Amino acid sequence: ILTVLGNSAVLATAARRSGLLKSAELLTVNLAVADTAMALSLYPLAIASAWSHAWLGGDASCVYYGLLGFLFGVCSMMTLCAMAVIRFLVTNSPKPDSNRIPKSTVCILIAFIWLYSLLWAILPLLGWGYYGPEPFGISCTIAWSEFHNSSNGFSFILSMFLLCTVLPALTIVACYLGIAWKVHKAYQEIQNIDRIPKAAKLEKKLTLMAVLISVGFLSSWTPYAAASFWSIFNSSDSLQPVVTLLPCLFAKSSTAYNPFIYYVFSKTFRCEVRKLQCCCARRGRYFSSDSPAGNPGSSLWSG
Repeated sequence: ILTVLGNSAVLATAARRSGLLKSAELLTVNLAVADTAMALSLYPLAIASAWSHAWLGGDASCVYYGLLGFLFGVCSMMTLCAMAVIRFLVTNSPKPDSNRIPKSTVCILIAFIWLYSLLWAILPLLGWGYYGPEPFGISCTIAWSEFHNSSNGFSFILSMFLLCTVLPALTIVACYLGIAWKVHKAYQEIQNIDRIPKAAKLEKKLTLMAVLISVGFLSSWTPYAAASFWSIFNSSDSLQPVVTLLPCLFAKSSTAYNPFIYYVFSKTFRCEVRKLQCCCARRGRYFSSDSPAGNPGSSLWSG
């Protein structure tokens, strides 16, 4: 619910300001699309399976769940990597301005991210790796626990781990360390904090917001990656079901954090959210006024 409501607000804000969006903000929209799609396409099935105490739908739904989860997960990771690289390029340019990067370039980058993610997601369907149930039995993903007996599966998981997790994560860390060093040197050269340009302060705030988004994503997925990597070399029976379940649930929560970060750091987003709230409130009053005076539903709509 938090994921859908929060990211829907991000997408609604982007739609209202479509003509004013900067090129780098398109990546934020892409991240919200991936998070919303993951919540809508996967979470209801996982919740229904949890209530049933068993996976629903058999092998077909398991492949569907694993493929889409892998697709949206890799897409989010690569989008964060692209955001870090663009912030690094903008911060280290002579005149920091995210509009220096053409929107067409960012659109091509987003298309490449989706194609790259789709390629990795369909590889298990083509015979390199495969999807299977999680150890706790109510969701599906890449069949990590089977790969210690399969050279084909192990080569896939090692390649995927390096190219979709380690390399993007190292790129994100390197970019933000480079930005932090650049900002530190710039602030050292300015003795009086009151003389710091507004553009520099805005750049620092945008960078901090991007860092928190990346930290939230990486922190959410790191326990899951550690548990999955453990199951490659050890039997899944060596871990209690709750030990594999909690990292999975924590990883799923990564889709809900970003709208709250935007709300705290972006004045524009806060204003747009308030406008959306006012719009919804006006519609509620409109429906309420159309209800008969004696209709108990009138008070419900007003609430």
